[in-house]
Amino acid sequence: MNKLFTEVIGLDNLIVSKKEYNLGLLQKYENFTFLKEDILTTKAIEKYKPDIICHLASLAGVRNSLENPIRYAQVNIEGMINLLEKARTYKPINFVFASSSSVYGTNQKVPFQETDDIDNINSPYAASKKTMEIYGQLYNQLYDLDIIGLRFFTVYGPRGRPDMAPYKFMNAIKNEEVIYKYGKGDSFRDYTYVTDIVQGIVGAINSRKGGFEVYNLGNGNPITLNEFISTCEKVSGKTAKIKEIENQPGDVPGIMRI
Repeated sequence: MNKLFTEVIGLDNLIVSKKEYNLGLLQKYENFTFLKEDILTTKAIEKYKPDIICHLASLAGVRNSLENPIRYAQVNIEGMINLLEKARTYKPINFVFASSSSVYGTNQKVPFQETDDIDNINSPYAASKKTMEIYGQLYNQLYDLDIIGLRFFTVYGPRGRPDMAPYKFMNAIKNEEVIYKYGKGDSFRDYTYVTDIVQGIVGAINSRKGGFEVYNLGNGNPITLNEFISTCEKVSGKTAKIKEIENQPGDVPGIMRI
């Protein structure tokens, strides 16, 4: 049975566009408190001593990580360590954090399983997520913290990230702008609707299995880039203006992640 928490404290540094709008939707709830803070410096855990820590504040995106690898190491790895250190002191019931399907890297066996090898990472973003998992396991081992990592597979839905394919492609097609297709369009990915991701997060928050665990949160029905573009055309009622370009560094054979 789901536990009903009396107060939710949300924090974010609001450096990504559209977050102010999303925040406005949350602030109508009386039991929600927002703090404009950074996970590298926040004092929220000391102040509120939460029962649950749910860490979804990492920097996302494979291609951006290629251009800013140091920043990804700072925010994702150091930020994770900072939160784990505070958890070590204040002992929450559960610590849940977002990992990524990118940790599977160039693995060819599908579907991916949590027990698969993750030594074949192919981007600084994937490296940071793998390191977050390593630290989660370490803090469970050293300090007996209950920790769950969730490997998200391409989340899409209302109010999604503007740098991701669903938003970028639909916006470009709607405005009759060019979209850039990497390779022949036969790469594929597993798109997961945001409601399903939320259900997975809530399930992890309420889990009392204990220990350190990682779980895939995906749809289990990957589609090709060409199929995705075709769906966008059908939904918008317009034909995409497509420019084909070479695959980019950080992409992995057969699997596209943005």
